Amino acid sequence: MPIEHRSTHRARRALARISFLTLAASALVVSAQAQAANLGFLNNTPITYMKQRDLQALNDAAQKALNTKQDGESLDWDNKGTGNTVPINGTVTPQSSFESDGLKCRKVELVAHAKGQTQTWMPTACKQSDGKWKLKKQ
Repeated sequence: MPIEHRSTHRARRALARISFLTLAASALVVSAQAQAANLGFLNNTPITYMKQRDLQALNDAAQKALNTKQDGESLDWDNKGTGNTVPINGTVTPQSSFESDGLKCRKVELVAHAKGQTQTWMPTACKQSDGKWKLKKQ
């Protein structure tokens, strides 16, 4: 398989894996789907190095930040202990809070750093009746 095709295939596999997680995964998928016609832009970006346990670490950090941090206050996260040999870290920063359809919602900035590259996503999450934050459909 040519190197470029392997990278695109790896990016597609990464996107398929993340589509099943909650907030963090949804944010990554939404960001990527905007450019789904050409996944080459994902080559060598943090998302291509993230495995399911890394995404869960990001999701856990997002849930914690949304529950405990004020707007503009960041929570650091990393993938230590996930088993991934690629170190990945970043921040989760709630940006603004508001109500939508009777739910508390917050815009949140998710940042990931891996192998000298940085990716940023800005989804909106709303707190559900079960207490979990879920991505607001746009």
